Amino acid sequence: MALTKEQIAKRIAQELQDGFYVNLGIGIPTLVANYIPEGIEVELQSENGLLGMGPFPITGEEDADLINAGKQTITTLAGSVFFDSAMSFGMIRAGKVDLTVLGAMEVADNGDIANWKVPGKMVKGMGGAMDLVASAKNIIVAMQHTDKAGNSKLLKSCSLPITGRACVKKIVSDLGVFDITENGFVCIEHAPGVSIEEIKAKTAGRLSIHASIKEMNV
Repeated sequence: MALTKEQIAKRIAQELQDGFYVNLGIGIPTLVANYIPEGIEVELQSENGLLGMGPFPITGEEDADLINAGKQTITTLAGSVFFDSAMSFGMIRAGKVDLTVLGAMEVADNGDIANWKVPGKMVKGMGGAMDLVASAKNIIVAMQHTDKAGNSKLLKSCSLPITGRACVKKIVSDLGVFDITENGFVCIEHAPGVSIEEIKAKTAGRLSIHASIKEMNV
């Protein structure tokens, strides 16, 4: 059974390490803030000028003045700081972000990512994605494995305008977890109830199955 958006975020949260500075992109990635593992302290950075972002607020306790880069209301942790976007992008461009989690419309099997534009359609725009893909030490993509028509979004090459070249290291989709190597996608975990045959059928790019593949812990 394919994972929910919340389960994808929960699995990505398992990639966090103590002391990491992390930027969460718009969409599924923002949910990662709700699943920080116990015993792990990370600093969540938002390119609109915040360091020390917390989980989403409880309904009824939102502060309209506290938002992330996607204009969602958020909370802040003790010791959080606010600054202008110039300083925020300075942090990103200086390589201070240890991990970036982004959504994607398409990812190629060499690590190319397309996540900012669909020709002819209204989208929010580039935002900080261009700087993040160029500067982050590690990029993990959170995404649905196929589009609404059932077409694979894990491709041999992206058909949409590219955001960054050969920058994605790992994908967590609703079907599994995939490392990106010089030989393409390597499936290292499968979602509970999802077969290897289904993953193969829904992956258009080069794909291999890790010899020690296991079921995702979500």
